[in-house]
Amino acid sequence: MDAQALSLNNIIEKQNPAVLDMLSYKGKNIFFPKLGILSQSAQAKGKDINATIGEAIEDNGTSMHLPEFDALINLPGNNVFPYAPSFGKPELRDLWKQLIHTKNPSLKDIIISHPIATCGLTHGISIAGYLFAGEGDTVILSDLYWENYNLIFENAYKAKVDTFQLFKDGGFNVDAFSQKLNEVKQEKIVLLLNFPNNPSGYTPLTLEIELIVNEIKKQAEAGKKLVVLIDDAYFGLVYEQNVYTESIFVKLATLHENVLAVKLDGATKEDYVWGFRVGFITYGIKNGSLELYGALENKTAGAVRGNISNISQLSQSLLQKAYSSSEYQNSKKQKFDILKSRYNALKDAFKDSKYAEYFEPLPFNSGYFMCVSLKKGLDAEQVRLHLLHQYSTGVIVLGDVIRLAFSAVPQAKIPTLVENLYLACKDLDK
Repeated sequence: MDAQALSLNNIIEKQNPAVLDMLSYKGKNIFFPKLGILSQSAQAKGKDINATIGEAIEDNGTSMHLPEFDALINLPGNNVFPYAPSFGKPELRDLWKQLIHTKNPSLKDIIISHPIATCGLTHGISIAGYLFAGEGDTVILSDLYWENYNLIFENAYKAKVDTFQLFKDGGFNVDAFSQKLNEVKQEKIVLLLNFPNNPSGYTPLTLEIELIVNEIKKQAEAGKKLVVLIDDAYFGLVYEQNVYTESIFVKLATLHENVLAVKLDGATKEDYVWGFRVGFITYGIKNGSLELYGALENKTAGAVRGNISNISQLSQSLLQKAYSSSEYQNSKKQKFDILKSRYNALKDAFKDSKYAEYFEPLPFNSGYFMCVSLKKGLDAEQVRLHLLHQYSTGVIVLGDVIRLAFSAVPQAKIPTLVENLYLACKDLDK
């Protein structure tokens, strides 16, 4: 093991030994290199002649670039063309941390880590898998989940995905959740919570969040070490009362010394910039120190550097500029209102009692999606294909449920979406 990795591990062990035990084999071995090329380049910064940088530089010291880009991008060249740090742009990391506190006021003055930039949420989850999930580990998810989790945890890192039933009696199935946690025999539990959930579009009610947190605390008090990965991709898109509007990260960041909360979020869905590919990883744990967080940040940045080097400078700079705009919050609310109107239109459409003959909606209250379960033994894939060919309507099938992305459908067409689903089911019920 490299001496730099050992040094970070020693810091983590001194600050909280449980966190060292949570790291995977890869997580223990990774580090952000402070020696070698990066160190030598840093030492040469500002010198009259600097032959260390792996970039092409103009005679005047600016980044070399094609002039065709100048008319396309309204930003200074140094915010576009150079490599960004593997940790992320410092100014954007500061802004995102401020936004986390603003959007989660219950955090107050709780000490959390500085966010590390990732190439979108998928990359963030993959880096979390790199650090905390490996062969022999089990990652617990709800039974309704984003299929990319399998590619990340099982195919890439050889961990095992295990699920609990998400719903019971129209709400979060706390009993199944508790039972699944109790079934884990290993000392370490890797738990992934995704609210609003993809594909169901469900966020637990405030009372349900308390029950979830209590079950996690029970495990920690019994000596289990829990890494809780919090996929906040759709954070903020809550459309109903009594639904928990902050991230569960708030509750877990100070819950217990055996619970490491790993917040995975970003601009992709929150700010409608899917192609920008900018996400963040942020850590929180009870009595977390700057030294502990610094070591985790260094390991995370090391994993980013060893994986894709760094995140797009241009995307980060554009976000930084947008977040600094006085119109940002108003613009964001306008887009939220559009999604909420589509959500309401979908809720209204399901009020027609005739639809209950063939399908029923699963609980949903937030996010981009919702799911329906079919009745009368109808095959979801057959219904999907019939919708495509006979009604020019596309939906997603996940096992035995059908996912409807109301985020992608104009409000005026949402009643037709539900009607088409009904007609397709009726056609096949013969």
